[in-house]
Amino acid sequence: MPKALITGVTGQDGSYLAEFLLEKGYEVIGMVRRSSTVNFGRINHIQDQITIVPGDLLDQMSLVEILQEHHPDEVYNLAAQSFVPTSWNQPVFTGEVTALGVTRMLDAIRMVDPTIKFYQASSSEMFGKVREVPQNENTPFYPRSPYGVAKVYGHWITVNYRESYNMFACSGILFNHESPRRGLEFVTRKVTHGVAKIKLGLANELRLGNLESRRDWGYAGDYVRAMWLMLQQPEPGDYVVGTGETHSVRELCEVAFSYVGLDWRDYVVQDPRFYRPAEVDLLVSDPRKAREVLGWEPTVSFEELIHMMVDADLKLLEKENG
Repeated sequence: MPKALITGVTGQDGSYLAEFLLEKGYEVIGMVRRSSTVNFGRINHIQDQITIVPGDLLDQMSLVEILQEHHPDEVYNLAAQSFVPTSWNQPVFTGEVTALGVTRMLDAIRMVDPTIKFYQASSSEMFGKVREVPQNENTPFYPRSPYGVAKVYGHWITVNYRESYNMFACSGILFNHESPRRGLEFVTRKVTHGVAKIKLGLANELRLGNLESRRDWGYAGDYVRAMWLMLQQPEPGDYVVGTGETHSVRELCEVAFSYVGLDWRDYVVQDPRFYRPAEVDLLVSDPRKAREVLGWEPTVSFEELIHMMVDADLKLLEKENG
């Protein structure tokens, strides 16, 4: 039975990856930060099938101890301070976790067992002020937030350890991937949850920032399969993962509101408070390498994803409000 360690197992991606690996017959070790308020909501249904261990990307010895005790075959590093707007308010913390945390994990692997296969969750936010459209594995990075800068460091330190120590270390440059498990602070979930509230009479407006910002949005459940496929290849490498399509926040609103029979223009209010200090206007992937080498394809369309999220939020709010 193969064994995998997932950092950030309680997050959106961690929960889908844990499900996927369990179905593949893996023993799954899930790392969580020591906290009095750990939220296991996303993994409640599989928690009894996972070994939960305390650890922290800020504490390298905790990582070493986990690796020594559990001897995983694969490590998926999904933990990060991952909300872009927060990275301006907490840039040093974002750097410590999202950048240096990767180094701590890689170095722990190097010391304990350098044959462990490593996956690093890189991000399309590394492209930022894009140098070319669409973006592929060779597109230069130009991050536009402390989060994006930290992810660039994490990406290159992964490459560096791969080349310096001959480690099987991969980076998945994942474009935006969403689901009903997405946090409420992210714009897709903010929109679908807001639509559900308005439809149920629990709100009368939805405040958003830049409606013209464009992203390549896919389904998180599809993207964790790409993570696993990277670690099954004969050689390590880096892969762009996305749908190859781009949609604006305005389109997101149109799809979500029209699904419940409403006109988004009657409810959406643009609020300057939600604009970024440095905006990323357009991200769209060129996932040909993932398609050709990994055999990976997305299975859920943009419209299907948004409809899925609206349905889930309607069900959640109906349950919460009787």
